Amino acid sequence: MFDKKSQWNENQATLRSFLLDNSKFETAIKLCLDQHSMVHLSEMSSITTNSFEDDLWESLDETCLRTATNEKGRTILYGLWHSARIEDITMNILVAGDEQVINTENWLRRTCSPICTTGNELNTIEILEFSKNLEINELCNYRIAVGRKSQQIIRNLKFTDLKRKFSKESLSRIIEQKAVSNLPEASWLIDFWSKKTVSGILLMPVTRHHIVHINECFKAKNKYLKGIKKPLL
Repeated sequence: MFDKKSQWNENQATLRSFLLDNSKFETAIKLCLDQHSMVHLSEMSSITTNSFEDDLWESLDETCLRTATNEKGRTILYGLWHSARIEDITMNILVAGDEQVINTENWLRRTCSPICTTGNELNTIEILEFSKNLEINELCNYRIAVGRKSQQIIRNLKFTDLKRKFSKESLSRIIEQKAVSNLPEASWLIDFWSKKTVSGILLMPVTRHHIVHINECFKAKNKYLKGIKKPLL
């Protein structure tokens, strides 16, 4: 039986090696787009197979989305918001030197999000409060918009871009735009990204980071579904 997750992991290892080889650059870009498509809704890229995010949405209800938590106290809506914000920040401010998607088309208002940050600074109680009023359909639309913008950026990359590191000015823009909280629970991200190259961002967060949080979301979902199936005593 085909194991979609194992195949994705194998492809990710291949992507890591191909990004280092100019002769395999075009193949690496295509593979990166494929890997990225699998961690977003299939609507984002129009792929014809179910993505990991498609699988996550199956059998989800609003209560599960807003209140079910994994062992880290993170809700599904938090995981989807957080991973999208990380992608938006890194791909647009750092890789493309462009405007974040969140700052276009009134996404903050449309999603009803009380924050524009990644959410790293939120504790478990704050995560539940954050998840209460998020507009679910618009969060999906925001993720689709972020994914499509990233795919456009990836298609426009040249091999010489891949080893590029990020200027202090671009890292400062993240702070100036308050995309990352200045609290210690979140501010470490700036230092983490300062050590990355463009190829490093393509590997983490643009592809693998999503998988980490989709897995966390599945843990919350499975715990919730298991709980509601318990027989009444």
